[in-house]
Amino acid sequence: MTEQVSVITVDGPSGSGKGTVCKRLAATLGWHLLDSGALYRVLGIAAARHQVALDDEPALVALAAGLDVQFIADPADEVVRVVLEGDDVSGALRTEEAGSAASVVAAIESVRAALLQRQRDFALAPGLVADGRDMGTVVFPAAPLKIYLTASAEERARRRYNQLIGKGGGASLQSVLDDIKARDDRDMNRPVAPLKPADDAVVLDTTELGIEDVLGRISELVKGRLAP
Repeated sequence: MTEQVSVITVDGPSGSGKGTVCKRLAATLGWHLLDSGALYRVLGIAAARHQVALDDEPALVALAAGLDVQFIADPADEVVRVVLEGDDVSGALRTEEAGSAASVVAAIESVRAALLQRQRDFALAPGLVADGRDMGTVVFPAAPLKIYLTASAEERARRRYNQLIGKGGGASLQSVLDDIKARDDRDMNRPVAPLKPADDAVVLDTTELGIEDVLGRISELVKGRLAP
């Protein structure tokens, strides 16, 4: 499907703005949305729902291959809604249980392979906006438009800190910055699908840019590369 359907990949580190950009872009274009970072948590929830043990590799692979999940980019919603088998599980994704299950299933190579194909199956007409860390390098290497969003670690930490404070959470800016740097190190130096721009990606540094500026630049790229 990826050869017939236009795909825009948006990769980048945590706090670069890719989640907001992808949601807005998919809603504006009327395209499908893939939030690849949520898939392992969704699979963990699905395993619990279907009473599949996290060490039952064949059953997990089958579940991953047919995972019935949608990502809804409704402009009226602040965040992307995640719908599993017809049920909104957006809230359940943030639980500790979902995170724990995700870490277990993500370590199983055959499950990762099944989810790779499941991600590619999201490429449906009229088009797909794919949000992640290896969308342009691994999942959709032939995508006609690849974006890599980045920003300084300090700016990304500030954004995350303000987000946490706005939701009533408690954290120090320094601890958030330390977490950001540690995650960058893990993502960029992991042996499988490390975080990096695809060779043909357009790199946008959002440190000094607002969301509207970023969307404006991407819209121009869409017109230039994907317009009929």
